[in-house]
Amino acid sequence: MEGGSPLPEIGPAPVLSLVVGSFHAALYVLIRGSSVSRVPVLLVAAVLGAFAGQALGARLADPVRIGDFGLVSASIVAWIGLLVVTVAWMLAPSGERSV
Repeated sequence: MEGGSPLPEIGPAPVLSLVVGSFHAALYVLIRGSSVSRVPVLLVAAVLGAFAGQALGARLADPVRIGDFGLVSASIVAWIGLLVVTVAWMLAPSGERSV
C-alpha cells in the first residue's frame, strides 16, 4: 500500500443515520417506556429507517438538510420503522398460553 489507509472511507450518511436513528429510538423509549429487551431491535429499526429515509430524501426536496443528508425524511422514516416494529410486537403471539 502506497501511503493509503487500509480502511475504506465511510461517508457521512451512515454516521448521521446512526446518530438520527439513535436519537429517535431513545426518544421513543422515553415516551413509550419500552422494556430493555426491545431496545436493540428498536435501535436497529430506527437506524435502518433513518438510512432509508436519507436515501429517499436525497432524491426528493428535503427542507432541512445537513450537507447531502435529508434530516426530515430520515426522521420520518425512522419513526415509520419504529412503528412497524411496535405493530409487529403487538400482533405477535405472546409466549404465555392459557390452557
